[in-house]
Amino acid sequence: MPSPRLDEIATTIAEHHLHTVELATVDTYGHLRGKRVPAQRFARTVAEHGAHIADAIFVFDVQCEIVDSPLINMNTGFLDMHLEPDLATFRVMPHRPGYATVMSRAFASDGAPHPLDPRAVLQSQIDRVRGLGYDAVVATELECYVCLDDWSPIQPHVQYSSLMDAWPLERCVQEMRQAMLDLDIPVESSNPEYGPGQLEINVSCDDPMRTADNTVLFKMVVKEIARRHGLRATFMPKPFAGQSGSGMHVHTSLSVDGRNVFDAGDDHPLDDVFRQWVGGLVRHAPAMSLIGIPTGNGYKRVREYTFCPTHVHWGGDNRTVLCRCTTGQGQANRVEFRSAGADANPYLMIAAVLAAGADGLERQLDPGPIGVGDLYTEPGDAVALPATFAAGVAAFEGSEFTRVLGEAFSTNFLALARNELALYEANASGDPDDVSAWEFARYAEFT
Repeated sequence: MPSPRLDEIATTIAEHHLHTVELATVDTYGHLRGKRVPAQRFARTVAEHGAHIADAIFVFDVQCEIVDSPLINMNTGFLDMHLEPDLATFRVMPHRPGYATVMSRAFASDGAPHPLDPRAVLQSQIDRVRGLGYDAVVATELECYVCLDDWSPIQPHVQYSSLMDAWPLERCVQEMRQAMLDLDIPVESSNPEYGPGQLEINVSCDDPMRTADNTVLFKMVVKEIARRHGLRATFMPKPFAGQSGSGMHVHTSLSVDGRNVFDAGDDHPLDDVFRQWVGGLVRHAPAMSLIGIPTGNGYKRVREYTFCPTHVHWGGDNRTVLCRCTTGQGQANRVEFRSAGADANPYLMIAAVLAAGADGLERQLDPGPIGVGDLYTEPGDAVALPATFAAGVAAFEGSEFTRVLGEAFSTNFLALARNELALYEANASGDPDDVSAWEFARYAEFT
């Protein structure tokens, strides 16, 4: 007897005349991979029994080259792993008639969640926070560049948040917003950012896994709709030297029975739970850099007056700090972690933020004194964040954070990072702020 959910999916397939279901997962760098399945076969078989894919996807670099990892290599044989569809994530894709998408969980040959699956890494941290008595609420805020077909900026000038400039681009962006809304991605607004053709689209908060799913679909939609208009979009963190970089800010709060516990009233702008959560973010921020900045290009954002933090500090409504705490807004109180690049894997970045925050709660960590004023020129005693790829690798490799995210995951992640670092150091420009032709060719298309 089919379950009610399977019956509902079969009905949806018929009503929307679907011919293909994309069974999706993500690799270590956040690239969507999976299987395209005829819709009727999905309803009859795959929805209940899943499908298989090679575990090699977790050792792909950004160009889909296989990296030699201690966990997955020729000696292990590149095993099949099982993809089990998460039917609650089934979505029709109106911008692509006939298609639907569904996210999946990856399981190893022993039937356990695959330790390298970014969704499994995130789920373990969601469970950890729940074990402390809280539900995490998360939003991501992404920037990207929209370019002409030859990858030149779509316009030569900057007009931040202009409602008068670049109307042809707005026609494209409107389709992006609508496609996201049709996918049940809760778009709030969009605006031109502080770069020529740089774009930001803001999406409402949700539970952590739903937010991560929304984020990878967001990136897919932006790239797909841009191509329909003869344009290209990139989430490369620093595609153009001398222009603004593209980041992924991660907003978090904690709730109990639907109430934001970061809301302690106007007399207590940061209560103990809020402070301890931020304390964890502050403690682990250097090690988290590699999760949020997984390529050499991204460290070119870590510069003064780029709106990317350069040191470990927290503050109120201050865009020069790492942890920007919004208070006085009741149920909208939250902390914004501002260091990650737009190319970061959202599952891993959200998992890192939850892991750090949970550690702050468990150990009752204090974030230290509030940062005020211009924290670029006067960071005080704040610890500097890694400003080079090599420093990011070193900060992660020697940290307690590797155990928090899982030994297997961290071993594999470091293998990929060291491989990427070696390639970067061999091919990037000697000028630490220049964007070489090699790195643009390597990252623009696939981030």
